[in-house]
Amino acid sequence: MTIELYHHGSSVCAAKVRLCLAEKGRDWHGHYIDILKGDQFDPGYLKLNPKALVPTLVHDGRVLTESTVICEYLDEVFPDPPLKPAGPYERAVMRIWTKAVDEDLHSGPVGALTFCASHRYVLRRLPEKALEAFLGGNPDPVKRARKRRWVEQGFDGPDALGAVLAYDKFVGAMETRLAQVPWLAGQTFTLADVGAVPYIVRLDMLAMQGFWRDRPHVAEWFNRINERPSFQPAFYQWIPDDLLDDLASNGANAWPEVEAILAKG
Repeated sequence: MTIELYHHGSSVCAAKVRLCLAEKGRDWHGHYIDILKGDQFDPGYLKLNPKALVPTLVHDGRVLTESTVICEYLDEVFPDPPLKPAGPYERAVMRIWTKAVDEDLHSGPVGALTFCASHRYVLRRLPEKALEAFLGGNPDPVKRARKRRWVEQGFDGPDALGAVLAYDKFVGAMETRLAQVPWLAGQTFTLADVGAVPYIVRLDMLAMQGFWRDRPHVAEWFNRINERPSFQPAFYQWIPDDLLDDLASNGANAWPEVEAILAKG
């Protein structure tokens, strides 16, 4: 069965699916969509994913979008090793966490933090016409306006405060949960952990480990995930060195602003 994945190295949602595939031990063929150059707005790609987002999975010719849905699909099609808990209550808890990731982190905070801290500087290297095409390319007018604010205003914009505090609240909720159980859904590694870890990796890439400096259970959880064989194939090997350097250096420069927001919050 052929698995094709349209993805980008720094996309948290694409990383989620790569991690799921690595946990399943499944080979896949990749199509790299450079979302910092606007590849997602190519008419051919928009036929696959009209929202101009990554990832997109094509499995035996059938197209799926939405990373959380894709991961549940992969766990059903390839049930071993299982990434859902055995019990119905634990499966419900798992879905509460995957829903929280989608609604509380991905709905704005991760994009705002990433763009305000780093991507805005990467995008400014584009020629003016290409930058304007990027900023105007999103088919969703709300998301289009929001991304323009991130790029043009950075941490001075209206989204920054809420994004930083929402991120911190989520990591705090993880700390509370992981003080009780080893994994977010309970006793086993599940799609709840698969869903959350890309957002902690994003903070790590941005040199913002301060988010869990005083949260030892999150730190220990993240260390255990780093040791899993699936980790490297899902994350760092897909990101070009220059982009990793940009994220780390720009993120480190932005950390004082972020830390100041956290102190006020």
